[in-house]
Amino acid sequence: MNKPRKQLTRLELQIMKALWDFGPSNVQVVQENLSASPKLAYTTVQTMLNVLHRKRWVKRTLRGRAYEYEPLVSRDRAANNAIRDMIDRLFGGSVEGLLMSLVNSKQLHPKKLEKLRTLLKEQQQCEKEGHHGND
Repeated sequence: MNKPRKQLTRLELQIMKALWDFGPSNVQVVQENLSASPKLAYTTVQTMLNVLHRKRWVKRTLRGRAYEYEPLVSRDRAANNAIRDMIDRLFGGSVEGLLMSLVNSKQLHPKKLEKLRTLLKEQQQCEKEGHHGND
């Protein structure tokens, strides 16, 4: 029943960002807060919100004569899903493969690696103490 959601297209992601940033919104508010240039037509935004609703990324509630749309998935969860999908597709599920690619392409510098080590140590300490980082 809880099948994985498909990844967001660029336009769907823009719309989700508007909802995450501005909270529950109707089509007009989403349209006004999109960074797209040129400005998207009202009907285009409405269609995309309906697609996101069908895909279970947003819920909608009738407010007066217009639907108000609200994210069902947090920005963090969407990011985690996208990252996991990328790791699975590009690196065969290997996080190490992703990290090695970042190091080899010089996108992960020694300062960032040290910060990553510190974060990992903190996470390990929390796990030893019985806490979970995503609670």
